[in-house]
Amino acid sequence: MKTRTIYLAAFLCTILCFQAHGQEKNKKVTDVNGREKLLGQVDKQAFLKDSFASWFAPQFEGFEVDQKEVKKFKKKLKKYDIIAFMGTWCGDSKREVPRFYKVLEAADFPMNQLKMVTVDYIKPNYKKSPDGEEEGLNIVKVPTFIFLKKGKEVNRIIESPVTSLEKDMTAIVIQKDYVPNHSEVRLVPMD
Repeated sequence: MKTRTIYLAAFLCTILCFQAHGQEKNKKVTDVNGREKLLGQVDKQAFLKDSFASWFAPQFEGFEVDQKEVKKFKKKLKKYDIIAFMGTWCGDSKREVPRFYKVLEAADFPMNQLKMVTVDYIKPNYKKSPDGEEEGLNIVKVPTFIFLKKGKEVNRIIESPVTSLEKDMTAIVIQKDYVPNHSEVRLVPMD
C-alpha cells in the first residue's frame, strides 16, 4: 500500500510540474550568440527589464496616443479579447508592441483579456511558441494582433497598422470595412 501511495504521489507531482512548465510566463532564454529573447506567454512586466527595456521603454514613453480616436472605441473594446504574437527579435514588434500597450492602457482595456505570445526566430521553430499557441492561426508576420469577440476572430492588425493603431482599432471594433496589411493572410475562425 505504501509503494502504491508513493507512486501515486510521484505521478501527481510529475503532472503538476508539467502543468506549471506549460503555463510559465515571461520565459527569458539566451540564444547561442548570447542574445536574450522571450518565448511563450508574456505580460508587460517582461518588457520592462533586462535588454528588452532598451527598446520597449523609449517606444512606450515616446508614443503619443490619439485620445480622440481612442474615445471612439474605448467602451466597445472591452467586449473583445485580444491575442497578440510578436518576436523580441523583430523590429516591427519592437516598434508596435510598446505602442499597442500604450493604446490599450489609454482605453482602460482589461489586461486579463490580452494574451501576448512571443515566438522564436530559429528554425525549425520560426514564428512558433513553446506551447503552440500559434497553431491554426496562420501567423506569418509579427506582430499580429487578433481581435476576438465571443471567441470568434473579427479581424487582425498584421505587422503594422494601415493608418494608425488607434484608427485601425476603431475600424475593427466598430466593424467598419477594414483590410489589414498583408490581407493575403486569411482570417481563421476561432472556436
